[in-house]
Amino acid sequence: QLQLVESGGGLVQPGGSLRLSCAASGFTVDRFAMAWFRQAPGKERKELSCIDGNGGAGTDYSESVKGRFTISRDDAKNTVYLQMNNLKSEDTGVYYCAGQPMGVETTCGAYMGRGYGGFSYWGKGTPVTVSS
Repeated sequence: QLQLVESGGGLVQPGGSLRLSCAASGFTVDRFAMAWFRQAPGKERKELSCIDGNGGAGTDYSESVKGRFTISRDDAKNTVYLQMNNLKSEDTGVYYCAGQPMGVETTCGAYMGRGYGGFSYWGKGTPVTVSS
């Protein structure tokens, strides 16, 4: 059974940092396109970042987080991370990890471009609040 479990969320002041983790079981993350999404209160779930599967290391970011967030993968731990720096109040929301078998696509961005519908497997999310 495929499962994704996020952790690392919490309360942080503006300008601070957090690192989110997404532990996978039932599959190996390096074979899947893996992504992070955020859902702010009362808003749609939005894509933030992704990392290629099939052993690749290519990444993609939304404009809202480019330069501040970094996605990475530890194959030995079967875990994907999201390092978030210089956090802003608008980064507040529930952060979700998602996975999708690469299939015919060669980059994770092809799936991320489809938004929520590009990924089949989801964790339950971890909340992040950026506030002073």
